[in-house]
Amino acid sequence: MFELQDQVAIVTGGAKGIGRGIAEALVEAGATVVIADIDVAAGEATAGEVGATFERTDVTSADDCRALVARVVERLGRLDVLCSNTGIYPQASLAEMTVEQWDRMQAVNARSTFLMVQAAIEPMRRRRYGRVVITSSITGPVTGFPGWSHYGASKAAQLGFMRSAAIEVARDGITINAVMPGNILTEGLREQGDDYLRQMAASVPTGTLGEPRDIGTAACFLASSEARFITGQTLIVDGGQILPESPEALA
Repeated sequence: MFELQDQVAIVTGGAKGIGRGIAEALVEAGATVVIADIDVAAGEATAGEVGATFERTDVTSADDCRALVARVVERLGRLDVLCSNTGIYPQASLAEMTVEQWDRMQAVNARSTFLMVQAAIEPMRRRRYGRVVITSSITGPVTGFPGWSHYGASKAAQLGFMRSAAIEVARDGITINAVMPGNILTEGLREQGDDYLRQMAASVPTGTLGEPRDIGTAACFLASSEARFITGQTLIVDGGQILPESPEALA
């Protein structure tokens, strides 16, 4: 359905969760996928299981991001797709949040997006083709949840960055878009506990939580050549979670 045969793609944060779902979908669509993650054991295991390769990368480091892109281009000859997916979401109340917790969230979630996109656009510009897909969230840009004000800020920041960056590279044949997941059943979400999972599932019109593959499918579309006329846009994948005006709408 999507033209990704022989495309070279980097998926940051691809060792687990949504990143793994994106990597799997890209491989199945025909892309050559490089998983970039700081977790070496999980990254190598996932790469072997899904048919990708692995590169240990700290995406909060500008040097690491540039080196990753350089290694991929040297080894594979090109870079067509960047899925900037790395993200963390530890909880902290506003009253107790430290400056260090705030800064760490922005570095991993927002700064990494800037660093990876900046590194990737140079080889994309040379070939006048590129697809960038950012994993944002409904939390922050659309909704909120107690304990995640720093997370929501980082996810909203990604979209502000995306819209201006998309204009800068539009005439170079590069598109930049974002997927905005709702509650996706990842390892991290499971760690929030059964009560949280039940609460979240009850807030979704479909009555279910999403799977990483649901985000992978959306990312594949935005990464495809067919999506050439879409840039600076967002695609919400949440089972309709943001639709109800009140809990009574789901009764």
